[in-house]
Amino acid sequence: MTDILTSIQDGVATVTINRPERRNSVTLAMWRSFGDIFAGLSADRAVRAIILTGAGADFSAGADIPEFETVRGDADKSRAYEVAVDYGCAGIANASKPVITVNRGYTLGGAAHLSMSADFRFAHTGSVFGIPAARLSIVYGVQATRKLLALVGVANAKRILYSAERFDSRKALEIGFVDAVSEDPMADALAFARSLSENAPLSIAGAKYMLNGLTLSTFDAAEAQRLIDEASASHDYSEGRDAFAAKRPPKFEGR
Repeated sequence: MTDILTSIQDGVATVTINRPERRNSVTLAMWRSFGDIFAGLSADRAVRAIILTGAGADFSAGADIPEFETVRGDADKSRAYEVAVDYGCAGIANASKPVITVNRGYTLGGAAHLSMSADFRFAHTGSVFGIPAARLSIVYGVQATRKLLALVGVANAKRILYSAERFDSRKALEIGFVDAVSEDPMADALAFARSLSENAPLSIAGAKYMLNGLTLSTFDAAEAQRLIDEASASHDYSEGRDAFAAKRPPKFEGR
């Protein structure tokens, strides 16, 4: 059985964490795979938006703790493990397409980092969130902590990390950890993804780079200008002007 499944329909890719028997816990190999999977989807012009979810009842209970003795047994292995986690999550954050997570059941620990790496989070009313690092004597990683801070602010980030307590979807929405809560978050996420797919891909890619870069301290002015220039010289820029003049919906191609 493949631990990560990918499908594409009507311009929306769905990536599914597929270990329901282990509450979709993420192995070291899976962390490494996320980066490659999302890089491939980012380069695919047929994909306009990406949904990340989990099979069965949960998004993910986080890292596969039982394998820690082997893959994270000392400081050196822990450092290498964190590199793999950051690589996987950076693939999500740096994808040029909008990424939406659909969160059901548990979203804990490293899975919170996965979810925070996306642009939007749609949660089920019965979802449970938490970062139990303080109960494992783990310091949550720099990239993950930066994303948490950007979403919920310093006071809420401290409460989440210091207490290691779990919180429900209502609280997650209240503090800005998730963007929407409903009984059918997948249907809502699909509808939202399809609405975004009608807009210019180069505009979204540029906006995503700007916003993530300015928020997460990864902004590079030369790359930002390259994205601006690419959009200004694109077929889609001409199409947008022509469609506006003709009062018709534009048909963007991402080029």
